[in-house]
Amino acid sequence: MIKHIVMWKLKSEAMGGSRQENAAKIKQKLEGLRHKIKEIRNIEVGINSCSDPSAYDVALVCEFMSWGDLRIYQEHPLHKEVAAYIANVREERVVVDYDK
Repeated sequence: MIKHIVMWKLKSEAMGGSRQENAAKIKQKLEGLRHKIKEIRNIEVGINSCSDPSAYDVALVCEFMSWGDLRIYQEHPLHKEVAAYIANVREERVVVDYDK
């Protein structure tokens, strides 16, 4: 099983939305991929509620059966569409992928 974890720090305002509004949109868009990309075994999206200045705003945890399934997800047009939106509203991104 492959774990794919991504976290984003968002801009205070971008694409006509506040940090909180964009975090909610990211959550909705990512969770919407659950039944559209069959390779996703599990997906969880959390919006930060910690006030620590080093905290990231949104976290994504996905599970895939194989590295190949992760690559299919990353190259899927629907994922690329969501990734493009996120790229416009984020300041920072960190990612880790590992075999569980």
